Amino acid sequence: MITFTRGFVAAVLLVLPLAAGSPHAAAADPHPIAVPMTLSDGIRLLPVVAESRDGYKRTSFKHWTDADRDGCNTRMEVLIDESQTPPAVGAGCKVTRGEWLSYYDGQTVTAPGGLDIDHMVPLAEAWDSGAYAWSAQRREAYANDLGASRSLVAVTAKTNRSKADQDPREWLPPRAGARCQYMADWVSTKARWALSVDAAERAALTRAAAGCEESVEFEPAL
Repeated sequence: MITFTRGFVAAVLLVLPLAAGSPHAAAADPHPIAVPMTLSDGIRLLPVVAESRDGYKRTSFKHWTDADRDGCNTRMEVLIDESQTPPAVGAGCKVTRGEWLSYYDGQTVTAPGGLDIDHMVPLAEAWDSGAYAWSAQRREAYANDLGASRSLVAVTAKTNRSKADQDPREWLPPRAGARCQYMADWVSTKARWALSVDAAERAALTRAAAGCEESVEFEPAL
């Protein structure tokens, strides 16, 4: 399921024509509209724009912050949320123990020091794809996005660092069984933040997504 605001529905209709009389055809509802979307359709929906990394600095994306001021920064929030067992949390919201499944490589990790929090769409890739035009506040919101479970993911440091800032044309998870989910997460994150793809990225996604049954879903970022 993929969720769009009314302004995005016109683009969706180009991909998935709505049946006459469908409630989605009504233009009066100001609330977000849910539209069924396959991974392949989600890929086709993303706008294709040439990328440029001119001006990119990692420091343009402030992280890890404590947006809700509960004493836990974004990294700790993800570790707490994704632990498969109740995590041990010490003073200053420092997570010291838990159990995490790094879905990129299928490894189970119990010491948080072995984990990185991966930005599903890396900060440099987000910059290339539209974030260069954002305010500092929006880039900070992106870098600390706890509003969608796909945006940030705890994975082994080894796989995160092998991915670096590469897009799916250049890197996919080493575990073959994770690749369809990874592409659905990638497309959902780009759609959530209204980011574009370049032509080579789109072609690679289209090829790799053949046979995938995953759907894409997101809540548009504010």
